[in-house]
Order: sequence, then structure tokens, then C-alpha cells
Amino acid sequence: MSFTLAAFADEAASSLEGQIRAMRENGIPLLEIRGVDGENVSDLSVKKAREIREKLEDAGLGVWSLGSPYGKISLADDFGPHLDRFKRSLEICDILGARHIRLFSFYGAEGRFEEVAGRLERFLEAAAGSGIVLCHENEKGIYGDIASRCLELHKAFPDLKAVFDPANFIQCGQNTKEAWELLHLYVEYLHIKDALPDGSVVPAGCGAGDLPFLLSAYKGNVLTIEPHLSVFDGLKDLEGSEKSKVGTYAYPDSMTAFRAAADALKGLIGSK
Repeated sequence: MSFTLAAFADEAASSLEGQIRAMRENGIPLLEIRGVDGENVSDLSVKKAREIREKLEDAGLGVWSLGSPYGKISLADDFGPHLDRFKRSLEICDILGARHIRLFSFYGAEGRFEEVAGRLERFLEAAAGSGIVLCHENEKGIYGDIASRCLELHKAFPDLKAVFDPANFIQCGQNTKEAWELLHLYVEYLHIKDALPDGSVVPAGCGAGDLPFLLSAYKGNVLTIEPHLSVFDGLKDLEGSEKSKVGTYAYPDSMTAFRAAADALKGLIGSK
């Protein structure tokens, strides 16, 4: 199996310098950028985005996707400002050289498909013609948390691709092989995060996520490592199931946890 690796480097370090060091030490060429120097990617200025790209290029690194929080609000929240931030992020995405934005399908949305679809359509309309691919991540507590509801969204919006996160499915009681059978035609890339049946996040291949099966079935190229193996800077600011359940696999610091996650994936794909 031959893949290109990406990672949420903010799980290794909050500073850009620390993230660059973690990426280079672990031989990972691409970031799924979520937080840098204490700022969420949705808050980056044009100036900051240009500085980040310059430093990454100097280090031989690039940005695969914006690990954005868009769609990670309740349907009860005001959507207008959220959509405005999304539109600004399209420019940030372009400046960083990324061609993907990860997003979600809203909290408090059970049984409210039409409202969810209306908001996702606004995202897609804003991104039309930009060359940027919008990718929906299955996340506990949002509308598209289980495979059948994800499928509803992708059938309604074929241009909306999937970020397949096996650990998130496990945390929702969703069998990952069954989810793959429903969603594989829409999958743009994988988040490499595994979990035990109780929801505890573990290194890739150590949980119930059927990672060997998913990696053999996946026809794409990029895999994003999302460790969630220890508490990292900024974790307290994340919502819902993105909060790590640290159990059997706990590490003394975030760099060690990041390396463990990378090594686990490399072990599965036979990479060094």
C-alpha cells in the first residue's frame, strides 16, 4: 500500500515551529491545518496565512485540507455570521494552497434534514467554482453521525465528499465495514483514528475500526493522522467527540503521542 500522509499537527504542538518539527521528524509532508499559534484556522488573517505558507514551503511541507469547524454549531445558532466566516476561509484555503475544507452537518439536527440540507447547500454554493472540495466528516452528535444519514447528505449533494473517520463511527455504535459499504463511493480521504467499543481512542489498528480492511479498500491516496491519544493544547476548546478519551494508551507529552499515532499507521501500511 502506498499513501501520502497528512496530519493534524496541532496535536503535536500549538506553535507552527513545533508543528513543522513534528511533521519533519515523522516524515509527514502534509498538514490538515486546524490550529496554529493559538488561532483556529477559521480565524486566520490573510497576512497570517501567507506567513504560514511561506514557512511551510521553506520546510518542504504543504497543506492538504482546512480542518475547519464549519457546521459544528447548532441549528439554533445564527447561521449568517458562520457562513460569512466560511466564505472568508475560501480565500485562506487558496492562500495556503489547500484544495479541501473539512466540515460538519450541525448539532441539534435529528429529524431536520431539510434545514441541514439548506445550510450545506449555502456552503456548496459559496465554494462553487473555487476548485475547493468540501468534505463532510461523520461526527458524534451532528446530523451525519451514522452512515445512513451521511448517505442521505451525499445523495442530496453529490459534490459533497466524505471524510471517513472510523473512530467517530465507533463512538456512535456504527460498524465501520457497514459504513464503508454505504459511503465508499463518496470518500475523498480517511481520518486515521481508531477506537475501542467503549469509545476510547487508541492507535491505528488497536481498536474496533477495522483499519486494515479500510486501508485495503480505500482507493484514494491521502491519509490524515488524527492521534487524539493525549490531551493537547487547545483540546479544552474543542467540542463534542473531538475531546479525547485517554485510557489504556496515554503518553507523557503530545509529541510522543503524535509519534505513536504516526508509527502505528506506518506499521499498518508497511511504511518507514
